[in-house]
Amino acid sequence: MLLKELSSLASPLSQGQVDKLKQLTSELSAIQLAWVGGYLSASAGQAATVNVADTQPAQTITILYGSQTGNGRGIASELAAKAQAQGYAVNLASMSEYKVRQLKQETLLLAVVSTHGEGEAPDDAIELHKFLASKRAPRLENLNYSVLALGDSSYEFFCQTGKDFDERLSNLGATSIQPLVECDVDYESAAEQWQEHVLEAVKPLIQTSGASVVSIAPSVAESEYTKQNPYTAEILVSQKLTGRDSDRDVRHVEIDLDESGLSYRVGDALGVWFTNAEALVDEILTKLALDGDTPVTVGKDSLSLKQALIEKKELTQIYPGLVQGWAALSGNQELLNIVEDKELTRHFVLNNQLADLVANYAVQITDTQLLELLRPITPRLYSIASSQAEVESEVHLTVALVEDEHEGTARFGGASQFLAKAEEGAEIKVYVEPNNHFRLPENPETPVIMVGPGTGVAPFRAFMQERSSQGIEGNSWLIFGNPHFEQDFLYQTEWQQYLKDGSLARLDLAFSRDQEHKIYVQHRIAEQGKELWQWLESGAHLYICGDAERMAKDVHQALLDVAVKFGGKTPEQAEEYFETLRSDKRYQKDVY
Repeated sequence: MLLKELSSLASPLSQGQVDKLKQLTSELSAIQLAWVGGYLSASAGQAATVNVADTQPAQTITILYGSQTGNGRGIASELAAKAQAQGYAVNLASMSEYKVRQLKQETLLLAVVSTHGEGEAPDDAIELHKFLASKRAPRLENLNYSVLALGDSSYEFFCQTGKDFDERLSNLGATSIQPLVECDVDYESAAEQWQEHVLEAVKPLIQTSGASVVSIAPSVAESEYTKQNPYTAEILVSQKLTGRDSDRDVRHVEIDLDESGLSYRVGDALGVWFTNAEALVDEILTKLALDGDTPVTVGKDSLSLKQALIEKKELTQIYPGLVQGWAALSGNQELLNIVEDKELTRHFVLNNQLADLVANYAVQITDTQLLELLRPITPRLYSIASSQAEVESEVHLTVALVEDEHEGTARFGGASQFLAKAEEGAEIKVYVEPNNHFRLPENPETPVIMVGPGTGVAPFRAFMQERSSQGIEGNSWLIFGNPHFEQDFLYQTEWQQYLKDGSLARLDLAFSRDQEHKIYVQHRIAEQGKELWQWLESGAHLYICGDAERMAKDVHQALLDVAVKFGGKTPEQAEEYFETLRSDKRYQKDVY
């Protein structure tokens, strides 16, 4: 019907082109037709943008994001959409894709950047961060800018990367049109206010320039399911991987994406929304003498206090602001002393939950005060442990149950307990979080070295499924570690099968507690240093996944030692060598 109607209109196509179009569309399903329509619309938009930009030198708002978990990318994308709706020309890009030499040409720059680890720049912001601090950075007197910084106040160097960007741009002569905004984990409200303020602030700047404006072209279509609108999936399997005598509970979880249309690439993460355990909520309510049936309002939702604590509020991860507020309410001198010391506060936050505060520091608190002190639940990101080339509409995770004991009482991680206790058929809300900084080489024949102790092995299971489906033999080396061979050898039969069929060339194991002296993955790297160096010199890509606090640092040092011992480099040259590998995307980390 659509083609018949189009044929009756004056067409810019030749009859031959119309015939070809009819032939193509007659073979497509409704879904395929919708996709083609979106593709053609995007292509037309891109062409229009290019043509207009070529003829009308419109002033452009450049929006850059440096994001580790996707929050910064989401805020920047929302800002770009709002700017586009107001008629502004926008250049939206990841900092990793931005050509730093373009900076001196910019007049309007809005930056959204997170802080990773201990004050470090996220992967996609490293190059720009270094450039701004270098002697190569140009004077930027013509640049107007504003920075939104994302961080977590549980860490000492809160929002440090955003502070760095703001300071360095200012030192280079740029003019701040809105002060730096520092956002904690519950960033949504502050980010929305910043978006509104900066769009107001750019109005007189663009009006003064007299430049025409063009709309940005639509980006590549993304899934309709996002962090804000997750897909309700079904859990197919939650199976314990560790042995009965292991001191840890690690689960293999399989989730059915069914007909959601969700797709992912190996290296991506799955965002998992969870609910708090009812028993934990009951314990907190009882000790605080609060009635769980009390009606409360959280945001736009009206529900009972108990349901609010189960579904809406973070209970297993606390933050400095909560500890400070609790200290003020309790008047407890021990807690007041803790909050006066940043290092003591950080240690307390990392080793306690809300239930521990409730148990050890008595307070008189209302339901309203409690809800105001608590952060909203945030989803957890898990490295995907499967390739869709093999599992199709499923997604697999490797989940360690976070468990600790406080004064005889077991405490669990919110999301890991939720997944560990989930039974077959249970519903779970999920979304895919892309990770473009943890990708297999473009050439599948390129050798890869994978270092993944514990659950850090998850993405490498996905890597091997992908490479096996491509028929790649050899050229893959896994270095895996855990406490005990018999109890903690995750996916043992799969690795052995990959070795047997030739998909995996090498498997080096480090079971730390199976002998008197502890052996970790960094020790295996040192032992196999000569061959590892040969692989790197032959073009291998190197990947590390797992704990950032200690493992990743120890592994990095072991790699530096290999470069010194077998590459003949000085310690400084070794650092430069691996920095070059990182810049060339041959040294990639997924650490947490």
